[in-house]
Amino acid sequence: MKLSMFKFNLPKELIAEYPSKNREDSRLMVVERASGKILHKKFKDIMGYFDDGDVMVLNDTKVFPARMYGNKEKTGAKIEVFLLRELNAESRLWDVLVDPARKIRIGNKLYFGEDDSLVAEVIDNTTSRGRTLRFLFDGPYEDFRKTLYDLGETPLPKYIRRAPEPSDIDRYQTVFAKNEGAVAAPTAGLHFSREILKRLEIKGVHFAPLTLHIGLGTFRTVEVEDLTKHKTESEEVLIPKDTCRIINGAKEKRKKVCAVGTTVMRAIETSVSTDQKLNPYVGWTNKFIFPPYDFSIANCMVTNFHMPESTLLMMVSAFGGYDLIMKAYKEAIKEKYRFYSYGDAMLIL
Repeated sequence: MKLSMFKFNLPKELIAEYPSKNREDSRLMVVERASGKILHKKFKDIMGYFDDGDVMVLNDTKVFPARMYGNKEKTGAKIEVFLLRELNAESRLWDVLVDPARKIRIGNKLYFGEDDSLVAEVIDNTTSRGRTLRFLFDGPYEDFRKTLYDLGETPLPKYIRRAPEPSDIDRYQTVFAKNEGAVAAPTAGLHFSREILKRLEIKGVHFAPLTLHIGLGTFRTVEVEDLTKHKTESEEVLIPKDTCRIINGAKEKRKKVCAVGTTVMRAIETSVSTDQKLNPYVGWTNKFIFPPYDFSIANCMVTNFHMPESTLLMMVSAFGGYDLIMKAYKEAIKEKYRFYSYGDAMLIL
């Protein structure tokens, strides 16, 4: 498989700038692997595809307001700082991306807030764009986190070409988000409203939560034509015992096990035993899935419509079959489906 096989032309107007009015109002393309059929539905129709004993695996990671704007000391140049992950709570150390990177050197101080209420010092260059910052903050840790929250904004992806609005705080978060640590939302989960979850539960569908804290690796472009040479950045994963019990029980009874999103699929494929069971896991994953690939746990998945040449499209193609998924994407463009984070959904059966 080559990178160029995942190229397609996406009209700009199909990139969703805003979410649908209600979560379950988005469209749902249903792709049947066995028959090759492609059906056009509403997301709320997903109810009809799941029955008593089926399982939906959900990523309960919570997005934090990771994008901040500051000014460089002396020059006052505006610098965007994207918080990636906390390295040391006590020392207030964070891995960040800075833009424009060329203006930032070790030892530079950055000031945040209208009254420069927060100061950070650059203490390390980790990559060409990445830095390690030490925030100079004397108060208690809770006050420090509150200050970060107050100064940060919802980290909408760059392809959404508008400033975040107050409604994004809620909408760029799943209704089941619980464990904070992601810099991007697990977007397949954004279509689920509390009402849909309740109705699925009444039907006897089980929910199996896990946590994968999405980092910027999700958006990192693939720069090699030979996909075997691409390296994915590691992301933190937690798969609880209970989740494994629910999923393995459903597999034994030949029920549907549905991965809600590519992040869920990556997490569960990271911790598979030799007899194709899911094991509890606490650690990191840099798993990169592209065709051909034998999946061990899920037998269906919900996902959004992804970028050309993205690792997410490659994984979906591995699961749905390259030819069928490329055909589905062509149809999605023809039928004017909305793409990316705030776009429509696909159910692959």
